[in-house]
Amino acid sequence: MNDKYKDFRRMVVYQIYPRSFKDTNGDGIGDLRGIISKLDYIKDLGANAVWLCPCFKSPNEDNGYDVSDYTDIMDEFGTMDDMDELIRELHSRDMKLILDLVPNHTSTQHKWFQESRKSKDNPYSDYYYWFDEAPNDWKSAFGGGAWQFDDVRGQYYLHTFAVGQADLNWDNPAVVKEMQNVVDFWVDKGCDGFRVDVIDSISKDIENDCNELGPRLHEYIRALFGREKTSHLFTVGEGHTNEIEDIVLHCAPDRDELSTIFIFDHMECGRADKFTPKEDGLGTLRDYLVNWQRKTSANGLLYSLFIENHDQPQFVSRIGNDRELRYEAATDIAAMVYMLKGTSFIYQGQEIGMPAAHYDSIEVFDDVESLGHYKDMICKFSLEEALEKVNFGSRDNPRHPMAWDSSEGHGFSDAEPWLLHHSRADEVNVENDLASDKSVYRFYQKLLALRAANDAFADGDVEVISKPDDEYFVYTRTLGDEKWAVICNFEKETEIGLPFRCEEPVLANLGRDAADGKYLPYECAIAKVSK
Repeated sequence: MNDKYKDFRRMVVYQIYPRSFKDTNGDGIGDLRGIISKLDYIKDLGANAVWLCPCFKSPNEDNGYDVSDYTDIMDEFGTMDDMDELIRELHSRDMKLILDLVPNHTSTQHKWFQESRKSKDNPYSDYYYWFDEAPNDWKSAFGGGAWQFDDVRGQYYLHTFAVGQADLNWDNPAVVKEMQNVVDFWVDKGCDGFRVDVIDSISKDIENDCNELGPRLHEYIRALFGREKTSHLFTVGEGHTNEIEDIVLHCAPDRDELSTIFIFDHMECGRADKFTPKEDGLGTLRDYLVNWQRKTSANGLLYSLFIENHDQPQFVSRIGNDRELRYEAATDIAAMVYMLKGTSFIYQGQEIGMPAAHYDSIEVFDDVESLGHYKDMICKFSLEEALEKVNFGSRDNPRHPMAWDSSEGHGFSDAEPWLLHHSRADEVNVENDLASDKSVYRFYQKLLALRAANDAFADGDVEVISKPDDEYFVYTRTLGDEKWAVICNFEKETEIGLPFRCEEPVLANLGRDAADGKYLPYECAIAKVSK
């Protein structure tokens, strides 16, 4: 792989949903000072970068993904002085800051939109898509149509997401320049990179019914990140494609576009659609991982290793055992994923094996996507079935306040939280996990330390030893004379035979050496291959 990615392969990015991480001013909403107070916790885990979900000014129709000012801080989160301090504190710990950039749309409360809606001939008129009649039948990702009539301007505007999120018209050079200025503002502040929201949607071809992967997409990405000022940044895109040809265009080292892109097809593990579960197992996850390790390596690309984020219900509940074998499943999945080749992303709570939540009333849900789909579901299903679907698929699942301890406010806040505490927070929280003999955090800590201490896990070749029909996943990481084996069993007790001898495991989630080859459900081990 091109040395351009050498440092990025050693990155462990801890993703924070600021609203739900830690409240320090008693308003029930997480804030930047709360993040500062927990940086040592994140550093001790083994992360060397922090990705913040949007913290810019916003009316919060979609929890910050509707930006009203890209160069100011959301009031609930603190001030620009707090952000400056956070950047200093991160850098003093040799940690990077990755900000969430939302370039496809703004809030309708943004100055640009407020000016644009005034008339058809003002300087901001073409910052958005305006039509006298809706030009097509595009649907919003959150339910309903994607065209909204604006009484002030007397025309329809495009909103691919919520009504309050108007799509920017990147075909207007002024919009491109505005977004370059946003990126430069934060680079000057000390930002080290960006996660780029729905990047594939910034170029559209409305005439030809194309609302993503439009004809000028790569031109616009290069305009942001292919410049001298921005070429050093770490950038990861949220895209809509699983086609390797498209991913090469996004991420090949000579393209001057993105460092990597999230590939989401393994997010289909355990579900028939976003709100419908299906029977599945770790073999499905293995197959996706193997496929993309091979494709990205063959094309010299940087792979993004992740299983959870702010939009995805917890993985251990969808494709593991989140009850009696929660520790075993969470740690086994971690070994499967994070010893592979690529940049590692860990979402808050994942490091303690936080499962999905469950509630008995739709009234406690906040997620605009889930509430929109619930309205459609109750026309097709019973109220009970619709509620179960929301419980399964809601984006609220990963957004509940971080559970730090077993107190009434779970160490998140002394006030009533903006979103109900996790339904299992009394049981699963940081305090309980760290006090347990089966600590998911401690396992992650050892796993990431092992990865950091051995270049084979960053730069070494990946060879899959297990076969597609095996009930386990075995692979090796090899660099020069150094060779490691990663052995991960699936849901049933299984005998695993290896074509080589291993030393005693350096890390095993059950703390034992399965020398007889018999692995218990979700048991994993990492060991050096004997010379």
